[in-house]
Amino acid sequence: MPTRLRKTRKLRGSRTHGWGQVGQHRKSGSRGGVGRAGSMGHKFLSFYKEEKDKGFVRKVPMVVGKEVNVGELDELYSKIGVRTPEGDMLIDLNAYGYSKLLGSGEVSSPYVVKVAQCSEKARLKIEAAGGRIVKPGEA
Repeated sequence: MPTRLRKTRKLRGSRTHGWGQVGQHRKSGSRGGVGRAGSMGHKFLSFYKEEKDKGFVRKVPMVVGKEVNVGELDELYSKIGVRTPEGDMLIDLNAYGYSKLLGSGEVSSPYVVKVAQCSEKARLKIEAAGGRIVKPGEA
């Protein structure tokens, strides 16, 4: 900040620089003490705000695995899909770290999708296209 713009320049010669009687804004008395001094008195509100944030905080459970939408199955089939001896188009999402199939998007082919969990909307879309959902332990 340029020196010429500071408020101090205007207050030169005024003895107290707008802080009243001499010495009023000088030492630690003007800030109400050092450390936690006054935490139950004149500084109570500021300390109360800090203290009330402490306490028990519920830990949010970590999400294990990834999710994928049914609209992305075409792209995934080109990368990780295989054709079974029966002629089914199998996508094993469980083997590639996907734990849940969600229902956003459209299904274009009758896929057999192997996944641990799927939403009701995703299951309906897969079955409407002629495919099915298979749990990882099933054949």
